[in-house]
Amino acid sequence: MNARALLGDAARRLTEAGVESPRVDAELLLSAVLGVPRARLLTLVDVADDAAARFADLVEQRASRVPLQHLTGTAPFRQLELAVGPGVFVPRPETELIAGWVLDRIAGLPEPTVVDLGAGSGAIALSVAAEHPGARVVAVERDAGAIEWTRHNAGARAAAGDTPVEVLAGDMTDPALLDQLDGTVDVVVSNPPYVPDGARLPGEVADHDPPLALWGGPDGLDVVRGLLVTAARLLRPGGWLGIEHADQQGSALPALIRASGAWAEVTDHADLAGRPRYTTARLGGGSSQQ
Repeated sequence: MNARALLGDAARRLTEAGVESPRVDAELLLSAVLGVPRARLLTLVDVADDAAARFADLVEQRASRVPLQHLTGTAPFRQLELAVGPGVFVPRPETELIAGWVLDRIAGLPEPTVVDLGAGSGAIALSVAAEHPGARVVAVERDAGAIEWTRHNAGARAAAGDTPVEVLAGDMTDPALLDQLDGTVDVVVSNPPYVPDGARLPGEVADHDPPLALWGGPDGLDVVRGLLVTAARLLRPGGWLGIEHADQQGSALPALIRASGAWAEVTDHADLAGRPRYTTARLGGGSSQQ
């Protein structure tokens, strides 16, 4: 079948279904079916009937709002391609910013310790390990389904030669979590569940991302309250905390952190679209040389 016609029909079907990037999604799905880079589609003329049938099935699933990354089986994140699927939160491009912030904080440290709380696919933890090979990185995940993806991706990256990441099953609000590291960690980072209860979400999120990765109580900050206690215990004096949040929490989260009294240099950061995206703070009592 003609490749251009296939892509055109798929893009129209996805447009009708309300998918935000119909042409891009169609191209990425066909690339996945054929096992070729997306750029290769520019010179592609015909698609075999069996591949066209598989492509049509994926397009229908995408039209029903199954996440694109579940259909392709991968999600790009900074320099990595991560395996994702049902049971794990799909990493967002916006989260690359907080991963970059972590790397900036540890850039001058030869052997820093970084703890990623609520690691999911391992996107932040594995990016830090890949881009700062001297770091000790611990990824903590509570959800039994999600941690299988964390372990899979950590194993794949270690096999590729990256610094191994320690993957631990645990609750980021547990008072005994990683207590052997108390007072020694350089950076604690988290993309925690922060969606307020009852919020309306796109079908890709509401129907496919795991609930433990989404819901954060009436104001979306219930888990964060416990996270702040854990982070203050784990960090060395002057260590750094970074927390991703929802668009509407750009004032509420910094206010919550300031109210705890343990933190200095509390700052909120916008994403590339100018929306409030993550808050950072330094644990009081130390130098901020980094």
